[in-house]
Amino acid sequence: MSDYLLFGAGGTLLLLGWQSIRLRRAAFRANRVDWGSRWLNFIDGLNRIFCYRYHRLNLTGLRLPRSGPAIVVANHLSGLDPLLLIASARRPLRFLIAREQYQRFGLTWLFRAIGCIPVDRESRPEQALRAALRALRQGEVLALFPHGVIHLPSDPPRRLKPGAARLAQLTGAPLIPQRISGIRGQGTVVAGVLLRSKAQIEQLPPISVAGRELAEIQAELGAILDATQG
Repeated sequence: MSDYLLFGAGGTLLLLGWQSIRLRRAAFRANRVDWGSRWLNFIDGLNRIFCYRYHRLNLTGLRLPRSGPAIVVANHLSGLDPLLLIASARRPLRFLIAREQYQRFGLTWLFRAIGCIPVDRESRPEQALRAALRALRQGEVLALFPHGVIHLPSDPPRRLKPGAARLAQLTGAPLIPQRISGIRGQGTVVAGVLLRSKAQIEQLPPISVAGRELAEIQAELGAILDATQG
């Protein structure tokens, strides 16, 4: 009997090893962005497999400038949203996220590795502004959700955070709005990731900021994002 158990355990380990090799190869084939680390590129590939196969994300993809700064903005329905945006992009996205999210147990290392910028909304938000300005002036792409929190079509209107419009005005970086839809588990962080969706990302016309006042940019962005909630 012990021989059978040993044989079964050995076979199981071989099968798991073979499957892990297949998954590793599939992840590197799926990877489309160089994050500066082989390990992060592996995670990028896994995320693309997860979003395109499990959540059936549409294949349109984000249309970003080949180089230079840009600011991706989107409506915010669930915890799945940033994963979808990353999977759709062919350039690394640096997210501005609330410090309390940045410091989530077990995830801080990943947020730091992919260049997320924590925003301390209670005391020193200007630190995040300076970090975001540096990133844009170095030609990077920022991503943020101007509602600041998960905000559903059924929720009362919410004033947008001014960060995206202000950063665009200060740097001249284009605002590139996205409409996210088709998510199950809307209004949640974890269920939105776990429940299988037929996710859609639609890119809306970029917002030009050249020579415009902050209030004007903010008003146009608000109108577009409110329309995505309809």
